[in-house]
Amino acid sequence: MTDQLPEDDDLLDAASLSDADDDFEEISSDEVDRVVEALEALAATAESENIRCFLEEASMKVYLLVYGEDEPQAEAA
Repeated sequence: MTDQLPEDDDLLDAASLSDADDDFEEISSDEVDRVVEALEALAATAESENIRCFLEEASMKVYLLVYGEDEPQAEAA
């Protein structure tokens, strides 16, 4: 058995299905807060700067699922 990466078309199909599902899924702010906190704690333990950056980016994307970009951020003040 050989390990093969999925074709780009397969990735696009999966992404479009995921986007369609996102339109109907309700995500609670409690869940987002929990996941963001866990990702931030994990990022704090990462030795690799690359891994830390990926975890911080994931944390921000999860945060934006509920809070969006319309929320004022403390850094902007």
